[in-house]
Amino acid sequence: MFRLSSIHSIRITRIFLSTDNIRRYYRRVVVTGIGLISPLGIGVQQSWTNLLSGKSGIRKIEKFDAYPLSNDIPCQIAGYIPNIDECLSETFTPNQIRTYSRSSLYTLLAVHEALQSSGWSGPKNDQESQRCGVAIGSGMVDFEDVINAGDRLRKNGYNRVSPHFITKILLNMPAGYVSMKYGFCGPNHSVSTACTTGAHSIGDATNFIRLNHADIMLAGGVESPIHPLSIASFCRIRALCTRYNDQPDRASRPFDQDRCGFVMGESAAIVMLEELQHALDRQATIFGEIQGYGLSADAHHITAPSEDGRGARYSMLNALKNANIEPENIGHINCHATSTPLGDQIELMAIKQLFKSSLSSLTITSTKGSTGHLLGAAGAAETIFTLLSCYHGQIPPTLNLDNPIDNEVKIAANRTYQWNNDQQQRIALTNSFGFGGTNATLVISNFIQ
Repeated sequence: MFRLSSIHSIRITRIFLSTDNIRRYYRRVVVTGIGLISPLGIGVQQSWTNLLSGKSGIRKIEKFDAYPLSNDIPCQIAGYIPNIDECLSETFTPNQIRTYSRSSLYTLLAVHEALQSSGWSGPKNDQESQRCGVAIGSGMVDFEDVINAGDRLRKNGYNRVSPHFITKILLNMPAGYVSMKYGFCGPNHSVSTACTTGAHSIGDATNFIRLNHADIMLAGGVESPIHPLSIASFCRIRALCTRYNDQPDRASRPFDQDRCGFVMGESAAIVMLEELQHALDRQATIFGEIQGYGLSADAHHITAPSEDGRGARYSMLNALKNANIEPENIGHINCHATSTPLGDQIELMAIKQLFKSSLSSLTITSTKGSTGHLLGAAGAAETIFTLLSCYHGQIPPTLNLDNPIDNEVKIAANRTYQWNNDQQQRIALTNSFGFGGTNATLVISNFIQ
């Protein structure tokens, strides 16, 4: 039997694992469908138009009638999806509304739009269905489902606990419902990494296609978190904005000196990822390409980022290495910046450390000024905004940025900016960071064959 010497094995491994060879081995992944419901509107077009127009999706919290003491909670604002209850009642049956979690219903709405925009009619046979997968995650369960089930057990006993309770709170159920509805028999994956969930879902799905586990993936994040208990809990750790209850549209203010905490929002954001040749063969519209994916950990604190910015810096650096792209090629970053005093400053520090020689050609933004913080859906919604930015050549504004905390980095403040017209390929990053010190960065560009 022929055996390689250990020296030859090491040499071959080094050759195979070099960056150029990895990039050559990977299959290219493009985005051919997008679906979004957000505080800025139902549907991608409405959300994107309102974002560019400087609209805010933040408003006063609707009264929680079952929680009379909730008026004492310091934060009284949130990012609701407008007209969502009417949309759900028009789209789903009463039985679906009763037995599905709100997150699952939101996901199905966004997936429907993503598939419609893709122009793809779905798998035609078993062989094709095995090449189609789902990667959709959430950061938290819907609190109301848990509280209602607990109250019924405590007050009325075992027989009043809904048989649908478990399937409503399992975080992989949105992905499961999508897989069943559309007959996707490939990877069925769910991520729950706090506020990094959406970005991790899209990055993982990208790798499934790159490594030939699938040709098509529906990927993204969903969150339906607005509840007195979740708001009270985040207030108790002093994470939410409490100063602008009478001016909701001014509350979320990333990178501004008067920022005081994030504003919670709800959303579902889905992209259809497709292997390049598969998309070209069916002459699909291509919204952009996922060029790279980076991950890191702060390894520092359960809720606070590392003060030296290493987690954010490592995440961006790893994504650039994965894409084989130099920092000076990046023209835009859609930042994680949530409007918290510590987090925004540290992300800016990491950007300045990594892009110190090319800051003059870089424009950053945080779309959370308009949407609030969408938690597990944030990374996916911001991936869509970054894709559209590269596709249209427009960088959306950072709302409420009146007094920037830093003047060395160019921030798109309160208005839409244009990309440099000299750049044929527009390449951007989008960052997501979550509790537990988990980080992800995606490298996104417009498509050039």
